[in-house]
Amino acid sequence: MRVSIFGLGYVGAVTSGCLWKRGFEVTGVDVQQAKIDNLNHGRPLIVEPGLDPLLSEGAASGRLRATSDVDEAVANSEISLVCVGTPSQVNGALNINFVRTVVQSIAAAVRRKDRRHSLVLRSTMLPGSTRQMVNDYLQPLIDDGILDVCFYPEFLREGTAVADFENPSLVVVGTADGQTLPEAVRDLIVGEPAVTSWETAELIKYGCNAFHALKIGFANEIGRMSRRFGIDGREVMDLLCRDEVLNISRYYMKPGNPFGGSCLPKDVRALVYSARMAGESLPIMENILDSNEVHFQSLVQLVESVRLRDVAILGVSFKANTDDLRESAMVKLAQLLVQNGYRLRIYDPNLDPVKLLGSNKKAADDWMPNLSELLMPDLPAVLGSEGTVVISQKCAPIEVLMDHLTPGHTVIDVNSWPELKQTRANVIGLCW
Repeated sequence: MRVSIFGLGYVGAVTSGCLWKRGFEVTGVDVQQAKIDNLNHGRPLIVEPGLDPLLSEGAASGRLRATSDVDEAVANSEISLVCVGTPSQVNGALNINFVRTVVQSIAAAVRRKDRRHSLVLRSTMLPGSTRQMVNDYLQPLIDDGILDVCFYPEFLREGTAVADFENPSLVVVGTADGQTLPEAVRDLIVGEPAVTSWETAELIKYGCNAFHALKIGFANEIGRMSRRFGIDGREVMDLLCRDEVLNISRYYMKPGNPFGGSCLPKDVRALVYSARMAGESLPIMENILDSNEVHFQSLVQLVESVRLRDVAILGVSFKANTDDLRESAMVKLAQLLVQNGYRLRIYDPNLDPVKLLGSNKKAADDWMPNLSELLMPDLPAVLGSEGTVVISQKCAPIEVLMDHLTPGHTVIDVNSWPELKQTRANVIGLCW
């Protein structure tokens, strides 16, 4: 198969070298003549372990070359990969003008072809960018059945990019329908791809990079704090990473309820206070609770946007299968709704106000002294015939919900309960 790769920077150079090695005929395309000449002569384009011999061998074999001629590159390939840069503007906004220019050029060249073509975008772009370019330049070609468009984010680390290409840790491809992967593109991909929408594929790249940045910043903050206490931060982080059940795992990595409980808020506060007393600034730690509060306010705004004064909450403890009300977001929401004049009912079979003890009872008394009046054991009575239903836990039988949720109900699904979509209610996800 023949492939044209637009942009011979970091991603384009690595992709070119790795694809020809896998048996593709590769034509690199760039506007800089120096890059074209270097590739055609097998000279290094960037400093990257293992790449130089790939490029030199590819150029010598005749299966890897470069040109500035867009029409020639598109005419002599079945797939075009766009790997041009998307630099930051002064204000932090993303500049995708280079991608737009290349996409327009490829679209014009595809119109002059007599064969089907696939366009694969690898340049990092914000959600909605691919769809906008399709709307602006590509939709007629798609409608005519001569162009497929995919977004295929790259996860190459400088210093290990060749190894990352050959053994990817994550493979995601966004397509027009979020389900069907064009056959030609499937042959291009290393590994088993997760096929999704253009927008999801665009955002996962940012999600991964933001998470990597967060991990580095977090480790550095723990390191600085460790040094203040005369502790080896390397040992602390090594021990933290040994927990692959909770720490280095999928656990907690699910959008939904704001966190609460007896540990997380208290311990974050204590760490931040201790750092301030020691004269150490921990910006990531200091903003964790603020981030949690912003997420809680988004839940409040969602409830208010429904504009129904009758509200039922299913599950008020901070975590499913407990009766712990300490710093529970649902308790806080309940208090706020009552204060603002909403007619509120609560259902939580794990909760018995009479059995609350100690700090848990104090939390209930402080935040929701009228809990006994609001808590009802009869689920159909809690639901009523209409209103807003905030479901934070799977504490009610789905069969009962199927029977008693009506088109007059709007359900706010806090923690993702897919079966709720099968009810007659209008279901809104907090994060989806």
